[in-house]
Amino acid sequence: MSELRFTLADVAGVRFGVSPANETVMSMWALADPARYPVHLQWIDRARATLRRPEVAERVAPLVHLTLPRRWLPDFLTPAARPGVEMDGQLDQIAATPPDVVVRDLLATTPSGPLRPFGRALLADPTELLPPLVEAMRVWYDEAIAPDWPRMRAVLDADVAYRAAQLAEGGTGNLFERLHPGLRWLGDRVVSDDPFERDFDLRGRGLALNPSVFSRQRVLWNLLEDSLPAAAYPVRAVGTLWERGPEPAGDALARVVGGGRAALLNLLDAATTTTDLARLTGLSAGNVSQHLSALHAAGLVTRSRAGRHVLYRNTEVGAALLRAARGG
Repeated sequence: MSELRFTLADVAGVRFGVSPANETVMSMWALADPARYPVHLQWIDRARATLRRPEVAERVAPLVHLTLPRRWLPDFLTPAARPGVEMDGQLDQIAATPPDVVVRDLLATTPSGPLRPFGRALLADPTELLPPLVEAMRVWYDEAIAPDWPRMRAVLDADVAYRAAQLAEGGTGNLFERLHPGLRWLGDRVVSDDPFERDFDLRGRGLALNPSVFSRQRVLWNLLEDSLPAAAYPVRAVGTLWERGPEPAGDALARVVGGGRAALLNLLDAATTTTDLARLTGLSAGNVSQHLSALHAAGLVTRSRAGRHVLYRNTEVGAALLRAARGG
């Protein structure tokens, strides 16, 4: 097992972030070992076809070499996500990794297995070979992750909203006890049921928590002494990631409440934020807010606050209207 020791400053510094770099790197595990990721088979089929293209395979090869199944990842490849930072910002952060940190992080992975040829070459000359590795991540994100990123981001953001509510309702202990079955909160530390055997003091730096659609079973830690402490944990409701949305309620409902409001009602069987609704519908955030205000005033949706997020959901009246429009 591993233990993470918290000070009061660390408890106050627990925060959430969404990391496209994490998803880009960890997606390679699903590609290499699809039997362990059955929920992602739809994505895996498309991604494998992409990787078979020679111009993609050649450019992505450095990333493939560093992300073998059941191998530890070097910490610099999965930096702690910061609020508002997208993939370009994370790639810039990785590209700026000092050579000695690249070497340290690569050596830290060797207990899980020997480095492949690119890993050995990177170890010998990090200054020369870090740029092609960053370019490999950029290419794989553009080709395989970006087309589905709005869908992934919606699931990840919904998890963050859910966890923020847990933190607000029950504090840090409640959050960690419910974050993953392998974690326990013991008052001043988190105990993790894992094979990594780490004993780590956060030393007032806090902990970034990053939900991940490709983190399959365990919480994965960035815990080298000079890294910003971070954890990637399996996202809730990953089984819904590739589901089709509900069938449209039809033109009849749109003629009554308008096309935009009908589209929103179809997405509010589960609590959802304005930001997620904008991504899913293609409407601007302002339009979504106006439609939600009208639906709320009419008693068709309810709203509640979870931390910094406002969640909307159909009321019983709204749900009954949808069932009628869907013929149910």
